[in-house]
Amino acid sequence: MRRQVPRGRPPLIRIKRAYETAAPGDGYRVLVDRLWPRGISKGALALDLWARDLAPSSELRRWFGHDPVRWKGFVQRYREELRAPAARDRLDDLARRAATRGVTLVYGARDERHNDAVVVAAEIARRLRTRTARSVRRGAA
Repeated sequence: MRRQVPRGRPPLIRIKRAYETAAPGDGYRVLVDRLWPRGISKGALALDLWARDLAPSSELRRWFGHDPVRWKGFVQRYREELRAPAARDRLDDLARRAATRGVTLVYGARDERHNDAVVVAAEIARRLRTRTARSVRRGAA
């Protein structure tokens, strides 16, 4: 039996820098970077998962270089990378977790608006909207 999103409670997807303290309300904490954040121990990050399979490729990461001018191109290319089977499976799993207990995507970049966690959060949210729309259509039939 599938677990439904509880009515009245929207799915919860948070984004946090690795240098922010973990909180009890973070839910399932996932590092979405390919490289470990500098100067932080595993214990301090309090991760449930290091999802390297969701991180942008090294080539894409180097091309982007956290340059906001390249953001749109980065998002487009990164979404293409997220279509790989392993990434799709991981995104589906995170969408299920976000629907039930919440997910916090952890990243190491300085820029809070232009980083891989922003793209991953949008992809998870899109999956949740699609799943909800399918459930509504099935219920109306």
